[in-house]
Amino acid sequence: MPFDLKAHLQTLSETHAISGHEAPIRQVIREAWTGLVQNFDQDGLGSLIGWKRATRPPQSQPTPSIMLAAHMDEIGLMVRDIVDGFVYVARVAGFDPRTTLAKPVLVHGKRALRGVVAAAPPHLLSDKDRDHYPSSEQLVIDLGLPDAEVRQLVRIGDMVTPDAPMLSLLGQTVAGKAFDDRACVAAVTACLHHLQAMHHAWDVAAVATVQEESGLYGAQTAAQHLRPTIAIALDVTFAPQNGVPQDSARELNEGPVLALGANFHPALFKRLRQTAKQHEIKLQTEPLAAASGTDAWAIQVAREGVPCALLSIPVRNMHSAVETLDLRDVERAGRLLAHFISELEADWTPALAQDVNGDEKGEGA
Repeated sequence: MPFDLKAHLQTLSETHAISGHEAPIRQVIREAWTGLVQNFDQDGLGSLIGWKRATRPPQSQPTPSIMLAAHMDEIGLMVRDIVDGFVYVARVAGFDPRTTLAKPVLVHGKRALRGVVAAAPPHLLSDKDRDHYPSSEQLVIDLGLPDAEVRQLVRIGDMVTPDAPMLSLLGQTVAGKAFDDRACVAAVTACLHHLQAMHHAWDVAAVATVQEESGLYGAQTAAQHLRPTIAIALDVTFAPQNGVPQDSARELNEGPVLALGANFHPALFKRLRQTAKQHEIKLQTEPLAAASGTDAWAIQVAREGVPCALLSIPVRNMHSAVETLDLRDVERAGRLLAHFISELEADWTPALAQDVNGDEKGEGA
């Protein structure tokens, strides 16, 4: 059966698993990758690792490995108190309270409970309060249940997530929650599907990392565990919209985005760009001078250091329940990764002393 990228992304998006509570999405990804990888591993923090072994491993040297890292956690809320039947919450990672007011949510108590984020009527607000969004500490969830029943079903520490199905917009554009970074998990899945028809000399470690939104913790432990030869982190980046500076935005349907800067190895940048050109895959570039804020930042300095690249999907409305992307960018990312991996020579090693054009230099990286 052909791979249905849109259906896969919808399943990933609509699964509920905030940072530090990734078990539900880990199981979904394990099922999606079964049959595409030879075996699974899991590090102590909970990142899922699927091993696609080399089909043509080198005979006279250890098989090199490439780590593909996409984080599976999402931002959300956590129950911190129950007062008079209303649920009070705390933010988990970069959750934006502005996007939540008067929206449906799910409280993941002893069973999933549908609620709404309540708001005081504007008639009763002071002029000062009317001009400001409530903080996350002021958000209140109404489950429509009496206090005693809420206390039976909901516990302090339970997850709260947006009750947001994926929406099909015009063309190949879709909107939904947790595309940051489940869209990149979908790109890794697409890559694994393409690799079924390709030979490759490198072992592929497809990694769905945990707790990226909390501090890149899953990528750090997974890289320590795997000791990959090279790594490509996948994340999202800003697409054009109101409030996003023009020089920080990359277009939808113009391909995934390849970053360059101190966090990324110039030889990997060059090779990925060459692969995209050779296979006529649209590819954009993005300068990130220092910290990228992605899994690549943690992977790069694991153990003795890991040469890294960052491939991103342009997304509008980031960190909201209506993150918007073009499915063609996700597909292109998966195809680019597969061609890149299949064309890596067994003895290829990225030299440290190269500039962004791949020309040899003297001292330094």
